[in-house]
Order: sequence, then structure tokens, then C-alpha cells
Amino acid sequence: MNITNKYFSASEDIEKAKFLPLLLMRLLIAYGFYGPAIMKWNDINSIAEWFESLGILLPYLNAYLAAGTETLGVVLLFLGLGTRFITIPLIITMLVAIKTVHWANGFEAGENGFEIPLYYIIMLLTLFIYGSGKLSLDRLIEKKFRS
Repeated sequence: MNITNKYFSASEDIEKAKFLPLLLMRLLIAYGFYGPAIMKWNDINSIAEWFESLGILLPYLNAYLAAGTETLGVVLLFLGLGTRFITIPLIITMLVAIKTVHWANGFEAGENGFEIPLYYIIMLLTLFIYGSGKLSLDRLIEKKFRS
């Protein structure tokens, strides 16, 4: 077997694992939103007051919306259920975070810049386009309805 055949054979084997990055991405993002969601729910009034200090309109409503979106995101991303649906409000949440908190600090994560929220947006956009992957409730439901 020559090197070209070995390469293409290995490529076919690797293709079988293409579900893995989508699964890991979903789980990583779910974990990433878990801490902030819990923090918001533990002291929603302080979050609303902070939102008000940032100039966010309707700070109490938006505090509940942010906490609810993040919590729902954790559950749905973990399960791989409604993945494309939940990525949209999570992307919006990240865009608001960049605009209100991170943008003025520049890019660097170490300076509380927009680097990490930008990575989240890119990962969420990937899940929006590619879906939740083979190991997900979305895929099980799709198989059920297509058969």
C-alpha cells in the first residue's frame, strides 16, 4: 500500500469521528454557560442593578432573560436538543456582552476583552450551521421522523 492509499484510508477512518468535535463543542459551551447562569440566578437583583449601571434598558427583564437563556442553553446544548434553535439567543446574549462589557477592554481575554465571547459566538455559529451532531437528541428525533 503506497503513501497515498494510506492517507486516504486514514482519512476515511477519521471521517467516522467527525461527530466528536460537535459533541465536545456542545458540552464545552454548556459548561461555559453553567457558571454564569447559576451566578445570575443566585443574585438576580444584583445582576439587574449591574445591567442598569451598564445602561441596559429594562434591566430586571433583561437579567431574567439572560439568566433564562443561559440556563436553557445549558440544558439544550447538553442534550443536543433544539441546538440550532438555542444558538440564536445565545449568540445575541454574547453580542450584548461584547457591546456592554468587553468591547472597551479590547480583544485580550486576560484584560476582560471580547476574545472569549467571540470564541463562543464562533462555536455557536458552527453548531447553528452543522447542527448538534450524531450523538444528540436532535439526531434521534430526526431519525424517528424520517423513518
